[in-house]
Amino acid sequence: MPEVAWFENWFSSPYYHLLYQHRDDDEAFLFIGELIRRLSPLPGSRMLDVACGKGRHSKVLAEHGFDVTGIDLSFESIQEALESEDDNLHFYQHDMRLPFWIHYFDYAFNFFTSFGYFKTRRENDNAVRTIAQSLKSEGYLVMDYLNVHYAEDHLVKDTIKEIDNVKFHITKWDDEDHFYKQVQIEDNGVLMEHKFTEKVAKFSLGDFNDMFAYQGLQIQEVFGDYHFGHYDVRKSPRLIMIAKKIRD
Repeated sequence: MPEVAWFENWFSSPYYHLLYQHRDDDEAFLFIGELIRRLSPLPGSRMLDVACGKGRHSKVLAEHGFDVTGIDLSFESIQEALESEDDNLHFYQHDMRLPFWIHYFDYAFNFFTSFGYFKTRRENDNAVRTIAQSLKSEGYLVMDYLNVHYAEDHLVKDTIKEIDNVKFHITKWDDEDHFYKQVQIEDNGVLMEHKFTEKVAKFSLGDFNDMFAYQGLQIQEVFGDYHFGHYDVRKSPRLIMIAKKIRD
């Protein structure tokens, strides 16, 4: 039986959604609003939200009047997202490593480090290929990733978060190529034996430039936070890239 990747179980776990429920909808709304102002999409533009989760960003984009499609590997997340589906908001369970609709979208988005999870570089390349192929000529990709150097300098090794009588014992570490985040769960005083371990690749701006270029994408702008501040390789918490499809 093939090994199940860590994200397939963790992203479908109710504990995952409980741990990350603190993500601020107001922040997402403001970020999307500013992003739309910068991109100036035409009314009715077709947009793809890659690794959309429960559709938080997809819903905001649709509220701006765009035709939005969200895809995610998690069946549970997509089932919840489907409750919000309407004429200009669509959701599908789909693996980003596999081709989706070809030359269909004007814009594609990948938010909150929803990338770099896969075991091999080829799998990550396949995900970029899926996104690039989904875009029309001169379409745009917005990729929001952690800033490796900032994350290395601000790594907090051990923390405990308590939410609704559930304690999350979180341990973080890194090596040359990846960040790791192990989560052990204590539910109503019972320490669960199983531990979830997140693993994210240390991709730099140069790495993304190479991956994008290979798929016909050219980086146009780079920002360092959700307020679109200047990107500083050491001081910026995020690596937000806007890339244009220049060739098939």
